[in-house]
Amino acid sequence: MRTSIRTAGVLAALLATGATGCAGGRTAQDFPPSPADLTGRVRLVAYSDCDELTEGLRQAAARNVTPWGFGENMLFAARSDVAAAKETTAGQPSHSTTNTHEAGVDEPDLVKTDGNRVITVTRGVLRVVDAKSRKVTGTLRLVAEDQSWAQADLLVQGDRALVLFQGGGIIPFGATAKTRAGAGGPRYVLVDLSGEPRVLGAITVTGQHVDARQTGSTVRLVVRSQPAIAFPAPKGNEPEKDLLEANRQAVLSAPADAWLPSYDVESGGASRTGRVGCDRVSHPEQFTGTSMLTIHTIDLAAATPFGALTPIAVAADGDTVYGTAGSLYVTSNPRWWAARPVDVVPIPETSAAMSTPQAPPERTEVHRFDVSAPGAPRYVTSGSVPGRLLNQYSLSEYDGHLRVATTSGAEVFGASPGGSESGVYVLDAGTLAQTGSVTGLGRGERIHSVRFMDGLGYVVTFRQTDPLYALDLRDPAAPKVTGELKITGFSAYLHPAGEGRLIGVGQEASGEGRMLGTQISLFDVADPAAPAVLSRFHQEQSGSEAEWDPHAFLYWPATGLAVLPLANWADGGIAGSAALALRVGDHEITKLGVVSHPRQPARSDFAPADQGIRRSLVIGDDLWTLSDAGLKVSDAGTLTDRAWIPFA
Repeated sequence: MRTSIRTAGVLAALLATGATGCAGGRTAQDFPPSPADLTGRVRLVAYSDCDELTEGLRQAAARNVTPWGFGENMLFAARSDVAAAKETTAGQPSHSTTNTHEAGVDEPDLVKTDGNRVITVTRGVLRVVDAKSRKVTGTLRLVAEDQSWAQADLLVQGDRALVLFQGGGIIPFGATAKTRAGAGGPRYVLVDLSGEPRVLGAITVTGQHVDARQTGSTVRLVVRSQPAIAFPAPKGNEPEKDLLEANRQAVLSAPADAWLPSYDVESGGASRTGRVGCDRVSHPEQFTGTSMLTIHTIDLAAATPFGALTPIAVAADGDTVYGTAGSLYVTSNPRWWAARPVDVVPIPETSAAMSTPQAPPERTEVHRFDVSAPGAPRYVTSGSVPGRLLNQYSLSEYDGHLRVATTSGAEVFGASPGGSESGVYVLDAGTLAQTGSVTGLGRGERIHSVRFMDGLGYVVTFRQTDPLYALDLRDPAAPKVTGELKITGFSAYLHPAGEGRLIGVGQEASGEGRMLGTQISLFDVADPAAPAVLSRFHQEQSGSEAEWDPHAFLYWPATGLAVLPLANWADGGIAGSAALALRVGDHEITKLGVVSHPRQPARSDFAPADQGIRRSLVIGDDLWTLSDAGLKVSDAGTLTDRAWIPFA
């Protein structure tokens, strides 16, 4: 499972339609363990040996196991970004880069460019395209064609690319029987781009991919896993208390290896299996024992990137990653919960049976790692704040503090109607102890987007109208709201657009809160006390991937060009998909035009190629757009077609 903004967009859509459900066909469900309150003094502990680790994890997990095991956690996702123009260097035309959250910290995406090459991974195939000749110069299939649905992203350093397959069970193209048998969790493949692309090695890990960040040539991969414990199968209509006791006994007798994540490495024609050492596992003072966060470090510039892996792990959960040059933060949102579903056998209407269950308290756990030095990161501290965060843009480190924006009591899965509110909490980055907070934002609503810019912050909440709150965060002990702007619709992503300007990408909405189509807004935020709307562009009956994945949004400051994918709705479905190009001036937004790709013949594949444009980038005076079908090159000023590069 990829826990990214892409996933968050799907979940947000479910929430917007009020979708609910229960996992695994169960007829009953207990609440998950209450989240730990890590706001006090946190004692960081590394296990001294495997005996201490085993006993500590057994006891914690036994307290939190349910009659049905550890349960399946539905996770919010997080991952996103800010596109910046890259200055011209020797041999490189000016070009855009991946729209990332923090400058200098790269994030995985479908396409990368250094100005001379365009490198993509679509439908299991990596391609290298020469930007000058506009021809494909290298192709490498990485998974079998019947696994072309496998979601993958790229990180690139020089002539090396790391391809991240987030899903489990990926079978490499041309795999041996041994490799097929060992296919399990997420797979990370290192590719040499210096000639015809070729695989240098790969690592397959236990667990679920969360996200990754790259600084220089160093990549940190974040993976989460649950203990590999075989719980006894229920016998007939066993009472819940008996199921619970049997599961507790299974936990208390599980070996250390049940918790310690393993990984398989293929490099230099050989393969080996490794496991996180007991002395490489730490934990905060409170933890559930039901999950483990592992961080793998890979240096793409090293002669043998997989030669000496030294992963570290923390007994904690995580679903959202935010990184700076010196810190890596992993946060864990409160687990999803639902009221106990209706049992198959009617229950007598006693007062106890009919009472409304109460939601467990919402707290988001925050774990910080020091990544300022090469090699494995160092676990620094943990903390927590009330509520649930939206994505990585809800986090921002600035001037020795971490700002976290969350919503508490949102109307999801049985929470009290109208009881939600949002806030921003300021934590000391060294200890994650709370320094200050501002709460009470958007009562009865939930956060739809956040942007922190140095000592200021902007939060959008929504239910029927869109309050854009401007915050002054320069005094960490006394953050405050300085201004508020109410308009129809909402912004799902906020992007800086020069001094005193902010671009919002989201949806226009009726007075009742019904979505009406993609809306791009230009805000004047020069005066924090009086944010204002300067211009708005509305495309009826449409939506954009940029609303939930900012990697899909391109802003080129040199010319004010903004490009985003646009899918038009028709009779409840998507009528067509293209890239919308806008010109963002100092006071207005104007439509430049639309770029579309040739329609491909319909196929009956299990997962047919996505016909829509997914990404766009600028190289010199060219605008490049990417879909599963190929790359189109257009004039960045007029959108006139210059080349079409089909993917066979």
